[in-house]
Amino acid sequence: MKSVYKIGGMPIGQDLISLLRKDSKTVSAMVYKPIASECKGVAIISHGAGGSEKGYNYLGSAMSDFGYLAVVVGHQESGLQVVKEQTSGTTLSEGLAKLITDPKAYQARFMDIAVAKEWVQSQCNSKVAVLIGHSMGAATVMMAAGARNKLNIAEVSNFTAYIAISPQGSGLIFPEMAWSDISPPVLMLTGTQDKELGGLSWETRTEPFNNMKAGCKWLGVIGGATHMNFAGRGISKKTETLTLQVIRDFLTGVQAGDCKLLNQISGMTISVK
Repeated sequence: MKSVYKIGGMPIGQDLISLLRKDSKTVSAMVYKPIASECKGVAIISHGAGGSEKGYNYLGSAMSDFGYLAVVVGHQESGLQVVKEQTSGTTLSEGLAKLITDPKAYQARFMDIAVAKEWVQSQCNSKVAVLIGHSMGAATVMMAAGARNKLNIAEVSNFTAYIAISPQGSGLIFPEMAWSDISPPVLMLTGTQDKELGGLSWETRTEPFNNMKAGCKWLGVIGGATHMNFAGRGISKKTETLTLQVIRDFLTGVQAGDCKLLNQISGMTISVK
């Protein structure tokens, strides 16, 4: 990771921008410029429920280190204020369950992603585009990659590769066998303490990998990693470091057109098919 120097409280190479999506609503996004002179590609990072464009700094910074123009997109319709409204007078789990199954929230997310992708691609000569998402962002990634869902959201795959961190198994959002038609490269990441909403085991998060047909599909399981560690919270340094290592190796393989795993990474188990 590069050293980060701050000017006026903002790290160098990091800019907060506003974009206008197709329904004329404003989208805030944090931009991480590639440190290399040549832009390898673009990366859109989609936060979880209650998150914002100011989170996932470790992902944005690393993607810029890897040579990508990265943007963490703010999803206003599934940000912190909406989570507070949804959980008012109910439990956190019930409120989150309501939000993550709201089709309008995902439709808004895809408008956010579309305008962000249009902007970043206007700033980078490469055609390579990667979509990364955590938690609700992982559900967004899987829908974008072509997973069938219970919310009648239909997206056309238009990214080179997809990275789903803490993906969901079948349940509230996805039916069984939802991922069987996904063909683009996909990296899925979870941890052995990454429990599902409602307390289900982390192992339910491996269902998408098991269901997908072979062809540049990776699953990384980090020992001891919690759900919020992937968001950069708690004692998360180990999780962040391993996450970035496997993302780098995966994208290197995708760019080379050869997705076989060269080396396992100590501290995690990687499966490839």
